[in-house]
This record gives sequence, C-alpha cells and structure tokens, in this order.
Amino acid sequence: MKHFLTWSPVIVQGETVRYSVEFQGEYERVYANESWIPSSECSLITATECNITEDISATVAYALRVRAQLGASRSQWGTLQGFFNRITTSLTPPVLKVIADGYHLLVELEDMGPAFQFRVLYWKKGQERRMQVKVVKEVSSVAHLDTMEAGADYCVKAQTYVEVINRGSIFSQTQCVRAQGDTSMWLVTALMSCAGFAVAALTLPFLTWKTSKIFQYSCCPVAVLPDTLKVSEPSPQLTLRGSEEAEQCDPMVVVMPSEEVLRLWIQETL
Repeated sequence: MKHFLTWSPVIVQGETVRYSVEFQGEYERVYANESWIPSSECSLITATECNITEDISATVAYALRVRAQLGASRSQWGTLQGFFNRITTSLTPPVLKVIADGYHLLVELEDMGPAFQFRVLYWKKGQERRMQVKVVKEVSSVAHLDTMEAGADYCVKAQTYVEVINRGSIFSQTQCVRAQGDTSMWLVTALMSCAGFAVAALTLPFLTWKTSKIFQYSCCPVAVLPDTLKVSEPSPQLTLRGSEEAEQCDPMVVVMPSEEVLRLWIQETL
C-alpha cells in the first residue's frame, strides 16, 4: 500500500531543477478554504517521483500538485487530473509457490509488506465443495496448510487483501501438487499410529503406578526392624493343674525367741 506520484522532468541544460509536491484532502477542500499542504518528504527534491503514502493516509479523495523550481524561478502548478482515493487501488494477486513436503502441504507467498494479508484456499482435488480457507497475516516463512493423504492431489490458490481499505485482489492461478507415497503406505502409517496410541494408553496407567511407588519408597521408605530388636510377646502364665491340691500356706505368723532359733539352727547343723 505504498503510493507514488510521478511526473515528467523539466530539463534545463547544465542546471539542477528541483520539485515540490502539495496535497489537498477533503478537510482542506471543505473546511480550510481549499488550502494546500506541502508533502512531508517532497520539498525541493531532484527526483521526479514522490512517496505520498503518509500524506494520503485517510480513505478520502485527494488532489495532488507539483511544480518545478530553478533558483528564484518557479513554474506553475501541475495538478493531477481528478482525485485520488486509495480505496480505488487495484490490488494484484500474490505470487505463490505450492510445495509438497512428504505429507505436508506448504505454500510460499510473496512478501508485499505489513499492510497485506492473504486468503489462501486449498482443497483435495475432486472435492472442491470441501474447500478450506486459511488467512496468512505475516509472510515470514513457508506457511503450512494441511496434512495430505498419500498419493492424492491437492490444489491451492490465493488472494491479496488489505484490511484498511477492505479490498482484495482477484485469485491467483490454481496450482496443484501430489503427495508422496501411495494409499497403502498411508494406511500402514495410520495403522501403526493407531497401534502406538493403543499401546501407550495401556502402558501409561502401569507406568504411572510404578513411578508413584518408586517415589514413595524413595521419599518415605518403610523401616523394617531386625528380628533381634523385636519385642517378643510375653509367654503365657503356666498353671499347674492336677488331682492333688496345691499346698496351702499357713497365714499365721509365730514369733520365736532368739534362744529357740539358735537351738533349732544347732540341731539342723548337727
């Protein structure tokens, strides 16, 4: 969306002619007594073109004029016939290249600047009714569109679009590419992928349980005491049971004099 005003040169042998550009928008024409504003980049320049992109930043009708100057001499203003509105800009379709990288459908678009977007349409050949749309806003590298079926043909076309003027170009010529491989190989790949997912779904719970056990034993191990430190349970009290009655103790207490105790001890000793 860059706009340039160009004009025919004024040629004076041995002299350098300079040019100045002015513009007039809708506001200046209606509310500012038809005043003119000098271009910010094109005052007393030697080139015969002027980048007026910043000067005509609004989507309104602009009048443009330019004049030549040599020393103190100035020409009359040369005025653009009619008005220019950037909404009338004729956009061209983008230059694109469609690439089949294995099973990946890629598109490489021409970088036309930050103001441009691209509407990319792509479809499997023979299935035009299932056409898909992808909007590419930044053209910094190759854009990925879709994953293709093996051996199938895919077609792509694109349109240039500028949001600030809500205007788009016609679509580019359709380009088609074929995915590598054949259908059987694609089916084998799909089956292997499904089998891989199934195995992962079955083994994942076991691996999760095993991992939790490892972390449990590593962080909070169970202490096992050796047998020598274990306290055995007390043995049951033995009770003698028989036909004979247990000897009964005499609960009576007899106080004996010391002479009697000595006499009994002597008798036992002898």
